[in-house]
Amino acid sequence: MDLLPPCPHLPSADPRLSAVSIRAVGHDRGEAFYRIALACGQALWQKGLPAQAILMLNRAFSGDLRGEEPCLVEFPPPYAALRWILEHRREEDFIGNPRRHFQHLATRMSGPRPEVRSWRAWACWAIACAVNPEDPADDKQIAEDGIVEPNLDSITEALRRLGWSGEVGVWKEALRS
Repeated sequence: MDLLPPCPHLPSADPRLSAVSIRAVGHDRGEAFYRIALACGQALWQKGLPAQAILMLNRAFSGDLRGEEPCLVEFPPPYAALRWILEHRREEDFIGNPRRHFQHLATRMSGPRPEVRSWRAWACWAIACAVNPEDPADDKQIAEDGIVEPNLDSITEALRRLGWSGEVGVWKEALRS
């Protein structure tokens, strides 16, 4: 199988990695989890599976990290990787509607640390909106559930309050790129 060029914002990866590979770290959601989620994202990207790669980035964002870990220095929160994948995917590779995906993720968050993970999903939503402004929101969910799409200032404040050290700057740089 011919692999796509790697995403420069993700670690190199064994092409045999898949979403199932993340199970190798067990219940740990620390540095090992973060690194394997990013590596799986890279492997899936290179196989021409951008939607699955984005799901692995979602998993990386759920890492239980304090913000000062070496893995975050080496591989900052994967906002730039998300943008790169959205901008470099091939037309023939399924990606769905990332705006709608992140809207749903942000508004239906469960599990550990749901508040920060929801705001990270909104941050990714903002990147998806910037890259593909023609992608429609889920207006039905917005109307039925009374969803208010946050502005950039709200996302910034939430990430500053809840996120990892330096996360706001990493996100804003990816948003501007």
